[in-house]
Amino acid sequence: MKFISWNVNGLRACIGKGFMDYFQLADADFFCLQETKMQPDQLKLDLPGYSQYWYSAERKGYSGTAIFSKHEPLAVSYGLPQDIHNHEGRAITLEFENFFLVNIYTPNAQDGLARIDYRMQWEDDFRAYVKDLDKSKPVIMCGDMNVAHNEIDLKNPGPNRGNAGFSDEERSQISAMLASGFVDSFRHFYPDKEGEYSWWSYRMRARERNAGWRIDYFLLSERLLPNLKSASIHQEVFGSDHCPVEIVMEF
Repeated sequence: MKFISWNVNGLRACIGKGFMDYFQLADADFFCLQETKMQPDQLKLDLPGYSQYWYSAERKGYSGTAIFSKHEPLAVSYGLPQDIHNHEGRAITLEFENFFLVNIYTPNAQDGLARIDYRMQWEDDFRAYVKDLDKSKPVIMCGDMNVAHNEIDLKNPGPNRGNAGFSDEERSQISAMLASGFVDSFRHFYPDKEGEYSWWSYRMRARERNAGWRIDYFLLSERLLPNLKSASIHQEVFGSDHCPVEIVMEF
């Protein structure tokens, strides 16, 4: 089973930049999107063989997630148990026989860490949510988690220390998630690999210089490691300021 996650930074814009070509070429079992920036009625996607699950923000043109799945889930849920998190379209959960798939778009802490308090609340509540799911069956979670975990995960760690996406607070939260029984799929295979990023600023030719950040992840329950066959970052795919990330699982 192939799983792909991609922050498309506006799906309607990405459609005009080759999204469908990549979607068809990838032929994934599960295609998880973040930052769709649209309501479902604003775009009609013809995706034969896929069920579509959309979760849009109340504010138009902002945030939003979607999952396109070849496999029919046992159940679907949107958001987290706390209502405060359920106005920006940030989490979709599909339940299958052998696992839960959770697609998220983690809130950005914003310049000056203006939204760090809410970000910390999200992190605590989301971790509690997936830990609770994990009690019944293993979890595969993916998405733009808006944090570079370690210095190896961004080009310029020194100047960015303390900034949104590389603050001690945010980094400690992903550490706490991994300490709770989950694994960073990419680092499982490539613990020391440098220069592997999934997001680049549009400014200062950052992508051309590969001055990026790895902030898009697949994390999974430790007991799924025997099922994990590969993890990759598709830096060759354009259309957004993020690129797709992928895992292959065998069940």
